[in-house]
Amino acid sequence: MKVLNFGSLNLDYVYSVDHMVAPGETLASSGMNIFCGGKGLNQSIALAKAGVDVYHAGMIGEEGGILLKACKEGGVNADFIKSIPGKSGHTIIQVDKNGQNCILLYGGANRSITKEYVDEVLAHFEKGDILLLQNEINMLDYIIDCAYEKGMMIILNPSPYDDALEACDFGKISMFLLNEIEGGQVTGETQTDRILERLKEIYPEAKVVLTLGGEGSVYQYKEEQYRQGIYKVKAVDTTAAGDTFTGYFISSVIDKMPVQDGLALAAKASAIAVSRQGATASIPLRDEVLNVRL
Repeated sequence: MKVLNFGSLNLDYVYSVDHMVAPGETLASSGMNIFCGGKGLNQSIALAKAGVDVYHAGMIGEEGGILLKACKEGGVNADFIKSIPGKSGHTIIQVDKNGQNCILLYGGANRSITKEYVDEVLAHFEKGDILLLQNEINMLDYIIDCAYEKGMMIILNPSPYDDALEACDFGKISMFLLNEIEGGQVTGETQTDRILERLKEIYPEAKVVLTLGGEGSVYQYKEEQYRQGIYKVKAVDTTAAGDTFTGYFISSVIDKMPVQDGLALAAKASAIAVSRQGATASIPLRDEVLNVRL
């Protein structure tokens, strides 16, 4: 079994602020850092730090050498990453004094995926391999269709949720990893139980992991359901919390851990990540997650 993450690679420009800037307001920042990120890269590095051999596919621009370096240093196989003319994807991130963030995303090279490139990458994978996807690249519908035809296990984190997802056949998804807001966008429901019920009605063969912020997470598959609380820590930067959870939970699936143990592992890794600044830099190694006491 091989694991392919077909996803974004971004440069994150992170500004420390007292509060989120309001319309018409000019606000001084108390600090600024540049980190490697993007939901795709974050999740690939989370998988690698969790002990998974992961391949990343995606596009970088002319200044994207630092992103390629981050993959290699993070233990991610970067053979399928392609460099093209133009700018890499990037974000402008505000992080307030409580560790909460808001993000402005520019797609850049992430929005330059072609069918030819997808075909070239997927030719190296086969039935039973895992494909992880987010929604920060284009051609998502085509990638899903091609991977499904190959018999790959498709795991989707439908974030950010937008109109591009309407073209995707969610009936081909093996597992959804999503937060409560995205769950509501997919189902039209607002209550946690109704979101889970509706997902089971619409996609009865799909496994679902729904994260609930301070309320923890829920796993659902048919009549099975498991819940996990959070590990309480002082939040410094929540940027990569969900991506860390995703990477570590998928690692537990690959390792065939009991679901409850996998949820606990992912929750602990996510708690460590929010206690640190940055995206990929905040993601802990597996040994640390296994040995730390929270």
